[in-house]
Amino acid sequence: MEMDLASLRVNYAQTSLDITDVDPNPFQQFSKWFTEATQSKVKEPNAMVLSTCGKDNFPESRTVLLKGFDENGFTFYTNYDSDKGKQLAENNQCTLLFLWLDLERQVRIKGTASKVNRSESEEYFHSRPRESQIGAWTSPQSKEIPSRQYLETKYTTEVEKFADQVISLPDFGEVTK
Repeated sequence: MEMDLASLRVNYAQTSLDITDVDPNPFQQFSKWFTEATQSKVKEPNAMVLSTCGKDNFPESRTVLLKGFDENGFTFYTNYDSDKGKQLAENNQCTLLFLWLDLERQVRIKGTASKVNRSESEEYFHSRPRESQIGAWTSPQSKEIPSRQYLETKYTTEVEKFADQVISLPDFGEVTK
């Protein structure tokens, strides 16, 4: 089926960007734009595309959620046993892309990833809903699962395992900054 993709072109003219309007501090500029995206009700303004490249030099991209940022970097959480976790262990160079179409804006960030301390990881992990914490123990990220039933059974097992106790942070799931 042929489609006229050229006719889908949009003329982006909502705003302009002038270097004199940009804060010389990139973190301050990002903060300003992130606030604008949040106030404009952009759907999931903290969604960002993370691109990594392992030792095979083949780039991969996926969407993750920004959980914090400051002058030290941008924080997101990942499972160390996932493809992205393994690739970041092999090659910590990565990029982030925020795409806020409603604002006709994108922000590209290039840098290196590093782990933060375990106590910060635990603080975030325990701020998540209990079901999400159990989900971290249930779903083997980037791995093929045999069926939906497998996940449901594993989830039930984890619920029983952690019945009346604090759910511990898995060793495979910490923070990357």
